[in-house]
Amino acid sequence: MGAHIFFLCGIFLICSSKTAGQTCRGKCGDTLEQCSCHATCVSLLNCCADYNQSCFQVVPYSSSMLGGRALRILSLVLPPDGHLFCRFKGEIEREGLIDAEGNAYCISPLLYETGWIQFAVSTDGKHFDRSGEYLSVHPSKAQLAFEVTLVNGTQWQNYGTPNVAGRLKMSFIPEPSQEYSDWELGNIRITASSKSDGARDVQGLWSRGHVVAWHLEQAFRDDSAAWAKNKCMQWDVLEKKLPNFLNELIDCPCSLAQARADTGRFHADYSCDIESGSVCTYHPGSVHCVRAIQASPTHGSGQQCCYDGTGALVLTGDSIGGSTPDRAHDWGSPPYREPPRVPGYSHWLYDVISFYYCCLLSDHCHIYFNHRPSSGCRNYRPPRAGVVLGDLHFITFDGLSYTFNGKGEYLLVSSPDRQLSVQARTEQVKLENFALAKATWVSSVAMKEKASDVIEVRQAEGCLQVLRNQKVLPFTEESWMDLHGVFVFAPSPQNVTVIFLSGAGVEVRVHEGAMAVTVLLPTEFTNHTQGLLGLMNSDPSDDLLTHSGEVISSADATPEEILTFGASWNISKESSLFAYDSKYLLDTYYFPPSHDPAFVPAFSLPEGSDDPLVADMLKICFGEGAEFCKYDTLTTRSLKVGNATLRAYQNYQTQMAALEPVVSCGWLSTPMNGKKNGTHYLEGNTVSFTCNEGYILYGSTERTCLDDGTWTGEQPYCITDDKVGFVLGAVGSLSALVTVGVMISLHNRKQDREKKEKPDQMEIQEQTC
Repeated sequence: MGAHIFFLCGIFLICSSKTAGQTCRGKCGDTLEQCSCHATCVSLLNCCADYNQSCFQVVPYSSSMLGGRALRILSLVLPPDGHLFCRFKGEIEREGLIDAEGNAYCISPLLYETGWIQFAVSTDGKHFDRSGEYLSVHPSKAQLAFEVTLVNGTQWQNYGTPNVAGRLKMSFIPEPSQEYSDWELGNIRITASSKSDGARDVQGLWSRGHVVAWHLEQAFRDDSAAWAKNKCMQWDVLEKKLPNFLNELIDCPCSLAQARADTGRFHADYSCDIESGSVCTYHPGSVHCVRAIQASPTHGSGQQCCYDGTGALVLTGDSIGGSTPDRAHDWGSPPYREPPRVPGYSHWLYDVISFYYCCLLSDHCHIYFNHRPSSGCRNYRPPRAGVVLGDLHFITFDGLSYTFNGKGEYLLVSSPDRQLSVQARTEQVKLENFALAKATWVSSVAMKEKASDVIEVRQAEGCLQVLRNQKVLPFTEESWMDLHGVFVFAPSPQNVTVIFLSGAGVEVRVHEGAMAVTVLLPTEFTNHTQGLLGLMNSDPSDDLLTHSGEVISSADATPEEILTFGASWNISKESSLFAYDSKYLLDTYYFPPSHDPAFVPAFSLPEGSDDPLVADMLKICFGEGAEFCKYDTLTTRSLKVGNATLRAYQNYQTQMAALEPVVSCGWLSTPMNGKKNGTHYLEGNTVSFTCNEGYILYGSTERTCLDDGTWTGEQPYCITDDKVGFVLGAVGSLSALVTVGVMISLHNRKQDREKKEKPDQMEIQEQTC
């Protein structure tokens, strides 16, 4: 009922808010009786008079979590000789700055978390009743313009190893320090000379993190390999004492295509991204890596998956550049502040520095891979996808296609068990002559999962605008935002992806003014969905399930029946997730019914031979998706719109092809004293084996991956021919065969026993021998 009161008050107070006696001090985000301090009050013109000063915005709106950025508080002008105090997260208090023009600044503090950070300011040091927020970001995602660049990063990180010495660029010659030799990771900070060394939370610039090799003790410089080996061994001992985190990680996608299409669970690794052309320094031989977006629930660990130029998953059993899991997720995980959940730095301390010790600074990579083996993809299950595109065409999670041109607000996907809701707002298509077509398209989509922030993505002058809890999110400085229970990725004004903790993803794209919305759901949602995208159960026949529980037969459903089905999924005002922050939205969507019964769409349009548009239409509208293309061309009288619909449909097809399930038979080891030819382990792939000179192969020379996930043949073994010759000479041929069989059996048992004791180490030994 509170929402009703708010919006009625909003309309009433459009002209009278300035006379209201209420204030926004300490009430930002509240819905008040006479004037509002809610985010929507700006566009509804019903703000309390001091809204802008009390609920302030800052420029820039983002800062590295390392801090040191001067955040200017807009709309707050103070006397140059006044005082300003800044309190972050209710606990970190620092003095602010006031320049000669009276502009007020707070310096962002050092934090150990990412996301939107609340802070308040005071002019007397007592009453912190003016508030704002800024975005704390992962240090590697901060704006490059405000970052110290290490001109020669290799020299900084490897200083003291053979042939790496001399003057560092800042410029100084490092001296080893026994006192600080246990320092392992560092950043360079540049501050004004007026600030004391080590002063916290002062304005400055930071470099990215790096191994502090130039700072290490003399023992490192005397023999860096021996020093690193000792460190690697120490890490090996420590790692064995820590809990096993591998079992709770999600498996990798089996192919590069799957990894890039599963946007609800995986995202490009910035250090190895085929789109940006980055060099995969830590994964030689790979062309692209992704990270699981979510950290594992118990240990806050991360999954990393890397792929070669053929699109195949690379495993550490075959290559030093293979996929490696992380004890600490690189992007951190709530509640962030304690290891192993601190963004970036926990990952460095638990995973990256040990890689330097064991692999880059010494030749003991097998120790590292004993604890960081690739998980493979045998248990990976691609998500299912449903889409709405064009004027207004739906393809359900089970592949049923239909057209529903209702006007209003509808439930696209609901999963009460999983507490996920995705809602779509539709409006009439505007023609080039500004007339309205008898068809609709999606103008906004709003979504929430459990107690997450509410995210809305809507059209705004040909671009996509993102709202968080009914407040517009800027994406001018950052493309990725960690929010409460949800992530948002907006690489361009026409492309937004929303990712929830369950792995559900919602992709929103704009094609010639028309939004296409794709919902990706993990298999855990099977039999737990309802709405316009149907029941996800691999059975399209029950997808036209009305809100009342009636199933309309998809085989012979009329357009009128489909309209009735779609209308049944209109949302209630109480369950709406949308922002109504303009008079147009209030009048068009909030006050009227959620489904407009007066709007009757064009169910079909004739392809008249005398229509000059038809000939050109038939040139572009052919193949799969042609019916959608034709309908949209004729309803909008626009070839561009029809072509955009066809392209959106083709993009959907491409994604579906990428997400097609594949069968993996799992990794095969190389026989000791032998070779393996082939590193692809999916259905239809064949791997062959040979033995080194002086050895004879017993077992299968070739093994092929079958559609049931098993390999043909048996594990091959290489046995010396002198042992076989001794057996053959000592006993008869029949006895020799029995003896060789016993030898292989005993060899198998020994390896099985060793694998049970040290499974990962055994695999590495077999590969590297």
